[in-house]
Amino acid sequence: MHRLLAISGSLRKQAFSKAILLALADATAADAQFEYADIGDLPLFNQDLYVDPLPPAVERFRSQIAAADGLVIASPEYNHGIPGVLKNALDWVSRPHNGSPLKNKPVLIVTSSPAVTGGVRAQYQIRETLVSALARPVNTPEIVVGHVGGKMVEGRFTDAATIDFALGGFATMFEAIAHAKP
Repeated sequence: MHRLLAISGSLRKQAFSKAILLALADATAADAQFEYADIGDLPLFNQDLYVDPLPPAVERFRSQIAAADGLVIASPEYNHGIPGVLKNALDWVSRPHNGSPLKNKPVLIVTSSPAVTGGVRAQYQIRETLVSALARPVNTPEIVVGHVGGKMVEGRFTDAATIDFALGGFATMFEAIAHAKP
């Protein structure tokens, strides 16, 4: 059973990203156990606050990442890019550069948008940030959800084609996790 940390790039209560994460957790329940991060509690990154002890929300998030076998990030695209709250969270856990809890951590990225493009620009920016922090974004075709609002039914993400496509990404991530374990 793989331990995955799910991170939503949106803080909205009924966020599409959260609904996508829940649908993916259901689809992979036989192979993975999901824990959910709350990045809304993190203070804005400030190097002056990066001292021992770290703010409690930061320490909790860093511990969640360290304990996880892999991460699943589902994020919207805001103004053609990564949401500020997600960038802030990744900045908190990217330090120290060679000792970050992100180092060598497999990460599956899913982006969504009401537009047909499904958040491809945010997908690239998230991947770029993760690579610079020495994480290992899963090398799989991009999982993007265009017209995301039309794929929701009563607050649940129900697009079977996207979920099936994402399962290929999970298979690649599970393989990476298995090869990383001693």
